[in-house]
Amino acid sequence: MTDEVRTHYGDDTPLDARWYVVHTYSGYENKVKEDLEKTIENRNLQDLILEVKYPTEQVTELKEGSKKPKTVLRKVYPGYVMVKMVMNDNTWYIVRNTRGVTGFVGSSSNDPTPLTDEEVYAMGVEKKEIIVNFAVGDTVRIVDGPLSSFTGTVDSIDVDNNSVNVVVSMFGRETTVEFELDQVEVVSQ
Repeated sequence: MTDEVRTHYGDDTPLDARWYVVHTYSGYENKVKEDLEKTIENRNLQDLILEVKYPTEQVTELKEGSKKPKTVLRKVYPGYVMVKMVMNDNTWYIVRNTRGVTGFVGSSSNDPTPLTDEEVYAMGVEKKEIIVNFAVGDTVRIVDGPLSSFTGTVDSIDVDNNSVNVVVSMFGRETTVEFELDQVEVVSQ
């Protein structure tokens, strides 16, 4: 790939910036992240290598012999770092030759495979921002799935789990059905 003129999203994210998975030596995830961020800043590559992260989760551990549980951050994917970048020869070289990096994940280390949008959201690398413009009691139309074009009343909303329960009339009976937040839209009054 070469450095060509790129089109941007409204938020100045290049269209060809994708998430890639980089394999590191075990325990070097934070060091690789810090070194890459320093290189990005020193070489002014913020428009080509946008973000470096390794997903973590908060876990409560109870060790043998200890009476108090301890909350710690644990790496979700040990030995891997996620990099959102525009792939070209220069950025590939910079990431690949960072101390602690053993290669990109893909069919070959020279031809990295970007994550799909579904993989990015499923792995928790990025969160989809969904604006909820309806409330409990509102009438909504189902816009996706087998009940597409049905209407119903919002029974409950769980933003954290990306779900909404809608009471739909099917075969003359009121039935509560769970949908993802982006599967329904408010019916204009």
